[in-house]
Amino acid sequence: MTQAQPVPDDTTSAGETAFIGFNVEQMTHLFSRGHGPVGEAEIIEAAPRTYYIRPGTVNIALFETDEGLLMVDTGLAGDGPELLRAVRSISDKPLHTIVYTHGHTDHAFGHWAFLEAGETPRIIAHENLIGHFERYMKTPGLNTVINKQQPGGTEGKTWPAERTDFIWPTETYRDTLELTIGGERFVIRHGKGETDDCSWVWAPERGVIAAGDLVTGYLPNAGNPRKVQRYAEEWADAADEMAALQPEVIIPGHGTLVVGAEAIGDELGAIAAYLRHIVDHALAGLNAGVLHDEIVETLRIPDHLASHPRLPAIYDKAEFICRNVIRRYSGWWDGHLANLLPAPERDQALEYAALAGGADKLAERARDLALTNIRLACHLAETAFHADPDDTVIQSTYVEIFARRAEIEPALMAKVIFSEVYLRVEARRQ
Repeated sequence: MTQAQPVPDDTTSAGETAFIGFNVEQMTHLFSRGHGPVGEAEIIEAAPRTYYIRPGTVNIALFETDEGLLMVDTGLAGDGPELLRAVRSISDKPLHTIVYTHGHTDHAFGHWAFLEAGETPRIIAHENLIGHFERYMKTPGLNTVINKQQPGGTEGKTWPAERTDFIWPTETYRDTLELTIGGERFVIRHGKGETDDCSWVWAPERGVIAAGDLVTGYLPNAGNPRKVQRYAEEWADAADEMAALQPEVIIPGHGTLVVGAEAIGDELGAIAAYLRHIVDHALAGLNAGVLHDEIVETLRIPDHLASHPRLPAIYDKAEFICRNVIRRYSGWWDGHLANLLPAPERDQALEYAALAGGADKLAERARDLALTNIRLACHLAETAFHADPDDTVIQSTYVEIFARRAEIEPALMAKVIFSEVYLRVEARRQ
C-alpha cells in the first residue's frame, strides 16, 4: 500500500494559511472581472520598499524604486480593482514593469485595472508563456470542465479563448534577464515547476526572492492528474538555485511570507529533497522493469519530509507526483497487458457483475468494504455503476462511497475529483 499522507497536526495551520482568501465564487469564475475577492487586500512590508500583497488567494510582490514600481504577478481578473487600490495605498509611483511568474489564470490577469487607469508597464515573461496562453486558446472547454468553472462571468465566458482575452507580454526571455530599475538590479530567472514557463525574481540588494508558485507553503503541485506540464526534477533544481542565493525573505505565490535565512534554507532544501526522493524512486522502479502501480504502491516518504511544517500534502499528493514522473519517462500505458488495448469499461463491468451475481452484489460488497478498505470499495462501487448506471440504489452507493472518500482525503485536488461523482450520477438522472 502507498504510504498514507495525512496532514500532521503541526502542519495543519501552515496548510490552511496557503488557502487564506479562498473565495468559491471567484474560484469558479476565474476569468471574470466581476467576481472579486472578499474584503481588502492584506499588505505587509516584507523588506524596505518591498511589499507582499494578497488581494485574494494569490500573492503579488511589489518592489518600489525611485524610477517606478516592479510588480511580480497580478492575480486573478477579479483582483484587478482591489489590487490597484492596494498598490496606490502604498505608492503613487508609475507601474514601470510587470513580471509574470507563469501564465496561470490566477497569476496573470489582474493588471487590466492598471492599464485602464492609464499605466503603460513593460510586461516580461518567459518565452514559453506564449505557448501556454496559446494552449489556453485551444482548450477553453477542457479547462472549463477540469477547473470547475461556471458560466455567467462579466465577459460572458468561462475561460479565455481569444487572443484579445489575454494581456500578452511585451518582452520575453530565455534563461536569465537582468533589469535595472531606479539604479537597482533585479534578476529574472527561468525555472520549471507547475509549468515550463516559470520565472522567479531575485532582488539582490534587498535579499528578497519573489518565487511565484515555486514556493507555496505546501507540497509542490508537481503531480496534477489532469495536467501534463509538471516538472518535479527541475522544481528541485530551482529550489536549490534559490537556496544558493541565501535570501532573507521569500514572497511565495500562495500562503505566508518566509522570513529568515535559516527558515528559508530549510524549506527550500526540504522541497528539493522531497521531490528528488520521489523522482529517484520512480526512476529506480522503471529501470528495474517494475509495473507502474507497484512503483507507486511502494513509495515511502521519509518522516522528516512527510511531517515538514511547510510541506503538508493538502493540495497535491506524493503518489500523484510519482505517477507524473512515471508518465513523463514511460508514457501512458501502465504495463498491465490487458490495459494496452482494453475492452470497453462497460463490457468489463457487465462481466464482473455477472460473475458476482449482479451489479447489486458489487454495490453491496462495496458498502461492506467502505469502513475497512475505502480504496477497494471505490473500485467496486464504480464497477457496479458502470454495469447498471440507472439503478437508484447503485447510484446512491456510488455517491455515498465517493463522498466519504472525498471527506477523508486531505489533498484538495483529490477531494475535488472525487466529488465529481455527483455530476456523473446527475447526468444519468436527466
